[in-house]
Amino acid sequence: MTDHALRLLRQDAHLTELAAFPFDFDLRRADHGEPVRLASGGPLRPVAGDDTGGTYFVCADGSVLYADSEGSAGIIGSTVDEALEIMIGLPGWRDHLDLSPADGPEQILARVAETEEEFREDYGIDEARPELRAALGLSERSPVELIALLHTALLRTEPDFLLLNAEEGCAYDLLDRHPRPPLWEPVLAQGRADLAALRAGDRGVWDATAEDPVRRRLALRAAQFDRADGDPELLRHLLRHEAASSMTDELRLAAVLVGLRGHAEDLPLLHEVRETDFDTACGLSELPGRDADGAALLEWAEGLDESLFGTDPSDEPPSTWTELAADQGLAELARTALIRRLDEIEMDQSVLRSPGAPKALNASPLRALSREFEQLGDRGQALRAQRLYAVLQDTAWDRVSARLTQARLERETGQLARAGATLVALREILAFPADDSLRYWQGVNLGRFIAEEHYALARDLADANLLEEARAALVAADGIRGELSGAAATAVRELAEDVAERVEDPRNLG
Repeated sequence: MTDHALRLLRQDAHLTELAAFPFDFDLRRADHGEPVRLASGGPLRPVAGDDTGGTYFVCADGSVLYADSEGSAGIIGSTVDEALEIMIGLPGWRDHLDLSPADGPEQILARVAETEEEFREDYGIDEARPELRAALGLSERSPVELIALLHTALLRTEPDFLLLNAEEGCAYDLLDRHPRPPLWEPVLAQGRADLAALRAGDRGVWDATAEDPVRRRLALRAAQFDRADGDPELLRHLLRHEAASSMTDELRLAAVLVGLRGHAEDLPLLHEVRETDFDTACGLSELPGRDADGAALLEWAEGLDESLFGTDPSDEPPSTWTELAADQGLAELARTALIRRLDEIEMDQSVLRSPGAPKALNASPLRALSREFEQLGDRGQALRAQRLYAVLQDTAWDRVSARLTQARLERETGQLARAGATLVALREILAFPADDSLRYWQGVNLGRFIAEEHYALARDLADANLLEEARAALVAADGIRGELSGAAATAVRELAEDVAERVEDPRNLG
């Protein structure tokens, strides 16, 4: 990592002017105009801008991220020096974002020459370029090499350098339109490698893969999309071990892959797995009986395979890949896919329409997104998804439940005033529900959870030394508790007493 050229630019006013004009890297335009941040949470340092409103940022590893004023961003160099080599060698680099080494030297050189002729009409690039390169100690590279560097840099943008609007949480578009591998490819890489080793008979890999829940799931997914006649033994081995995780999608998948052989002698093993616990008994309830023949087993497996699995990874629900990415530590890969999905829904809610009911919106994907973001530890994006989910709820019960989760996320992200406002809206629904779905809320867990969240907010407000607001929240909490019946009221008594003591005597805070 080096920013040698950047230091030289800052030390020499003449070089600063040359970089700004004609190469449009202006140290005086480093204000992007709107707050931004990386989805990964890494540092982002603005260093320059251009005359179109774009901004150049330096990331933690020295990579240069360019964000334009139209909502697109991308990595354009692994260091400031490399980015400057590209900008000086390709002054029309923004017009070449679609080029890649695959286009070949002839097309690349022709495109660059055409663009540079246009620049020569207005800018003295032939005089400024060698002077600036020499002063900054930059290499003179061919346009073909520079396009290769730019292309490589652009492809590194996701997942580690996804740029967000800091206030809204939505992502910038990619600066380029180069194809990327589908999410399932990097997610399945470990599973494919393990599957190959399993097939090679490496007993060490057999045990290591079978005993590791994540590797086991990945190997089974790899086997789903790469089926081979010689797999029965390894599939049975993985199936036996997957039963330890109870009823998972991968357990059902393993059972289907074994059943697709149509061997009646596999039925005892399948029934043994089915009887692991109550959940597996329910999940594999339609398994043919122990005395069934191979044809019945095959029919059962083929039916499940057609409805739930198949051989095309692109047909899998996106959550399959984001969950597996997160499980194996590919958090930024999962986060990027989830943010892109949430952005899509936020921009066009028609994607939530169900084919069978085109006028209704199915908001469940938003709730799933909120939960996945929470599992990643990204409460900000979880809250963004939850707010949209809450707006789309129809029944009083669902509106209250959704706002309860929303208030918790607001509180946990430090937005105490907004959490209080959300709880006010929740109480209004309790008072005027508009349907009978909440008629028993006082005696079930929902009532207890509502009271607990009110007390939690009162406690956090007191901890923040917002005592007047804390007392108001405590009064509301006590009011909710007063409506609870029996066990629900008793369950929150200790919490209520503790919070009341903290709120009424600030000396107890901490």
